[in-house]
Amino acid sequence: MSTYSDQLVRYNDLGISLDFSKLPLTPDFFSSMGDKITRAFNAIDDLEAGKIANPDENRMVGHYWLRNSDLAPTPEIKTQIDDVYTDVLEFAHDILDGTIRPPQGGFYTTALVIGIGGSALGPELIADALPGVGLDMYFLDNTDPDGMYAVLERLPLEETLVVVISKSGGTPETRNGMLVTQDFFRICELDFAQQAVAVTGTGSKLDKTAEAEGWLRRFPMEDWVGGRTSVTSVVGLVPAALQGIDVEELLEGAALMDSRTRIHNVADNAAMKLALAWYKATNGKGEKDMVVLPYKDSLVLFSKYLQQLIMESIGKKEDLDGNVVHQGLTVYGNKGSTDQHAYVQQLRDGIANFFVTFIEVRQAMTDFVEVDPGVTAGDYLQGFLRGSRQALAESGRASITISIPTVSPLTIGMLIALFERAVSFYASLVNINAYHQPGVEAGKKAATTFLNLLTKVRQSLSETPETAAAIAARIGEDEEAVYHCLIHIGESDDNAEMNWGATADQDTFRKLSDEELEEEDDEITIIED
Repeated sequence: MSTYSDQLVRYNDLGISLDFSKLPLTPDFFSSMGDKITRAFNAIDDLEAGKIANPDENRMVGHYWLRNSDLAPTPEIKTQIDDVYTDVLEFAHDILDGTIRPPQGGFYTTALVIGIGGSALGPELIADALPGVGLDMYFLDNTDPDGMYAVLERLPLEETLVVVISKSGGTPETRNGMLVTQDFFRICELDFAQQAVAVTGTGSKLDKTAEAEGWLRRFPMEDWVGGRTSVTSVVGLVPAALQGIDVEELLEGAALMDSRTRIHNVADNAAMKLALAWYKATNGKGEKDMVVLPYKDSLVLFSKYLQQLIMESIGKKEDLDGNVVHQGLTVYGNKGSTDQHAYVQQLRDGIANFFVTFIEVRQAMTDFVEVDPGVTAGDYLQGFLRGSRQALAESGRASITISIPTVSPLTIGMLIALFERAVSFYASLVNINAYHQPGVEAGKKAATTFLNLLTKVRQSLSETPETAAAIAARIGEDEEAVYHCLIHIGESDDNAEMNWGATADQDTFRKLSDEELEEEDDEITIIED
């Protein structure tokens, strides 16, 4: 038992523990990592003190100040944090008690949050994990029009507050969701601006739009907080407060974990030990994936949230010295015991290219029914967790188990801070910048290139059927890229037609003539009549 006890980190007063017994961290390993550990502790100290921690963008990184504004490096930043927090709580209170009402009267009952990535995943996690007593929460987090309308058509629109979240205000997915929603309001003869809230950077495109159109409210996003670490900022607090969640408790949980993992003592620092476990499991090179298995339905989105937090932070081509390193840590998962009927079979018997992070919730609020004599459904859930953990260990598969008493604002705050700090530590251990995302920016640029080409191809269509090769040659563009544009146009544009050939080379595309379009309009009119 003493050996097992040595592999535990327990914060008894907080009710949270981490069990590394299935991925043991030995004194020899700590010794070998000594210089890296010292560097990581010093790096996070510098970060919290306000030193530039994102050198590529010349920015401070301040999400830890959000949980304790006294740590902010300047009085101005402290005041900014405190003022925004107060404004958020007051606004949410006014919405929930009916001081602020919809233009049509009555009360707000629903909130629609429009965002992408960190501007949606964090709020979605909170909304899904924690029961609220306020507004019902819905999200638009993609630019899929079918998905948007599936959500919009379910909303009680006259009672819906729309929250648009984008630091720049130019993020395409968020902008598109906003424009589609605005049009939906217009069709329903409602004034979007009177029911809209902007969470964005001061002076951004969205900020200027909201000011010019007279939106209901604008909240400023902090320049020194990145999307994937923004859940305890105004990004996460506005939706959470509107949902009626105790955001003070959420921030308290994060602050408590920050405090416990600020100490330069590896044995008692859960976040540093977690980062070191990742390093040991993956040889510091991401050689194995992390499978996240929370054994609680309310935490089903936690693996998705961690996927962005960890992969966007750690997945980098170059280290801080400019060396090509191709770092990364792949994260996936769903929930237990669902996964025992899905991919745990491969985890047990297949390729050993992973380690598991189990998340245990020790208490169940409603576990009264005996499904077998003396055994409840909650007992089964615990049995499946422990059984999977043991079965994997017997097969030589490593795992970490994180245990919390309940799912509450306090424990969710602790989990968020635990993983945020583990990411900070791990990034220092492998010497990369955890706070930029050049790969994401590259994807955005490539998308813009495609959209520009799409416009060019659309304008080049003639009424005579042509192959992709012919059109590409005529406009001087890559044949394959033109073909993808044509497929999209053929399937989505009402004024275009495609005809499948025996092969892709033989597919033809054309625009419809004015006469053909008029005939189609006449047919539609007849059908409607």
